[in-house]
Amino acid sequence: MSQQVAQVDTLFLHERKDDFTVAVRTDGQRVLHGILELKDTAAGPRPARLRVKKDTDEDLRSPDQFVELARRAERIRISEQTSPEKRERLREMLSGYQLEAKVVRTCRYCANAGRYSPLTSETAIKADDEHICPSCAKKELEREMNYRNLQSGARDRLEALLLEVQDLERIANLLKGRLDPDLTKFDEISATVEDVDPVPTDSLDLHPNLKSLVTDRFDTLLPVQSLSVENGLLDGQDQLVVSATATGKTLVGELTGLNRVLEGEGKMLFLVPLVALANQKHEQFEEKYGHLANVTIRVGASRIRDDGNRFDPKADVIVGTYEGIDHALRTGKDLGDIATVVIDEVHTLGEEERGHRLDGLISRLKEYTRVNDDDTQWVYLSATVGNPKELARGLEATLVEFEERPVPIERHVTFAEAQEKVDIENKLVKRAFDEKSSKGFRGQTIIFTNSRRRCHEISRRIQYDSAPYHAGLDYGRRKKVERMFANQDLSAVVTTAALAAGVDFPASQVIFDSLAMGIEWLTVQEFHQMLGRAGRPDFHDKGTVYVLVEPDGVYHNSMEMSEDEVAFKLLKGEMESVATPYDEGAAVEETLANIVVAGNGAKRLNDRMIGQLPTKHALGRLLEYGFIEGATPTPLGQVVCRHFLSPKRAFVMLEGIRSGDDPYDIVGDLELLENEGR
Repeated sequence: MSQQVAQVDTLFLHERKDDFTVAVRTDGQRVLHGILELKDTAAGPRPARLRVKKDTDEDLRSPDQFVELARRAERIRISEQTSPEKRERLREMLSGYQLEAKVVRTCRYCANAGRYSPLTSETAIKADDEHICPSCAKKELEREMNYRNLQSGARDRLEALLLEVQDLERIANLLKGRLDPDLTKFDEISATVEDVDPVPTDSLDLHPNLKSLVTDRFDTLLPVQSLSVENGLLDGQDQLVVSATATGKTLVGELTGLNRVLEGEGKMLFLVPLVALANQKHEQFEEKYGHLANVTIRVGASRIRDDGNRFDPKADVIVGTYEGIDHALRTGKDLGDIATVVIDEVHTLGEEERGHRLDGLISRLKEYTRVNDDDTQWVYLSATVGNPKELARGLEATLVEFEERPVPIERHVTFAEAQEKVDIENKLVKRAFDEKSSKGFRGQTIIFTNSRRRCHEISRRIQYDSAPYHAGLDYGRRKKVERMFANQDLSAVVTTAALAAGVDFPASQVIFDSLAMGIEWLTVQEFHQMLGRAGRPDFHDKGTVYVLVEPDGVYHNSMEMSEDEVAFKLLKGEMESVATPYDEGAAVEETLANIVVAGNGAKRLNDRMIGQLPTKHALGRLLEYGFIEGATPTPLGQVVCRHFLSPKRAFVMLEGIRSGDDPYDIVGDLELLENEGR
């Protein structure tokens, strides 16, 4: 015993019901945990019995050993939670041996377990009506996180907040969907300003009609526009323009494209990934430039019903979807002399489903312009690119990169079960809409979710006027929603990926109802593209983003991570590099399309593509499938190419047709194939 207690640092006493916990520490480690009972004597309170705990057993020791421990201790401490009556009893007992003790604030959880954990203002964490140590607070929080099956990223975040805020209940309430702005705030993306000398619009070398229009609207160009002009935009220089949402990069393409149209050099193609975005751009171009040039539209629906509805191939300006223009190339349509090609959202090149098609489209369109007019200018626009220099090299374009953010964005994270999310969204929408910015505009919200059905469900439950907005709505209804939002008649729109690609809603707030699009988690690039919709310099003082995270939530059994894991990967993650992925189906589709468009010249198109296209393997498959004979597409290959079919989808349809299956059964088989990710 004497060896064990030779260097006692601290002897700690804490009240139990009828006795006291004893803890002895040496070199910061507990070397003894026991229970002390007192007895009353003529000389005052004295040790009656000492029971030393060993795991689940107890070893009865002589009371004198407690006295020896106390005499060897450098300090004796009594927990503050011990009642005044019991404290006095302990002090009286110790004074009988000429010993003194100090009352200290300690963790009750530790004290009950025979551990000495003194608390300071820096370490005390509030738990109900008392304070406990960080270690015990973490254990209590861990129980709550385990109950909700919270994963690593969220755990790290909550534990860090616990130590920062020092209030267990406030942190636990975050798991119940409570909106505590001081705690939900994850970070702030500051507004940044680059030092760019603005180019006066009256100095621009533009066609007089366009120059008059521009100078009536602006005295100077915005910074990204000025940088683009300084880097040769109006001299025909191909450019990759990378800049945040709402910095004015769209006008870069419009300026050079319209100028070349008016100078008689050829028409402009303005290409976007989605029909909803094409419709909006078409309407904007008609309104702004319709008196200067003929504007038409070509979208992907053309491959189903190519009746020329709304599309005039002789127009000066063609607004189109990637797929709509690609279909025109695949079917040999004459698009006339093209002087300018503007490709918006060019980071789509990195997407698994659509990336290879944009890669192929760019190559096929460059072949078309090479044959028809070798002086075409290419302008690529993107808000989010992880490898801009590398991408600019691949596109053979000058990089114009502008990193200014016009307004700051606050990013918030809170946790909620699926059924709780709409209530939180309703509170956030109301709070934003009830406030006005210094510029006099109400706060309006974009809510991103993962399905069209969910869009309608959320919109119905928002108390202030709101509307769903997705590609399943007809054109007229979408336009009505856009007008109502622009007029501030709607507090919110609830949408899927359609808005992420750039449809123009000047919202102050973005809410992520889910971090999935369909059954796929968002990428960092998609996430930044979407949150960048929050806050416009002409409307708002700041943007606000709320990420509503369902602990352990998934939207399909194929998802390997849960929503709380994904959330912090997105918030902390670096932008992915844009690299076009090719699996066998994508390689076969693009190689076939290049053969359909260029025949013997297909190799030239293949070599021009940005992604690593496994051409030899794809050619082998095309021959095996009967899609080509030599360098010539077969009638089957022509049909497969025209309708953008993967080989597997093509063979499901062929087998069904040859077997005389009902068309609805064939459609059902195709949907099964889609759900299997094939």
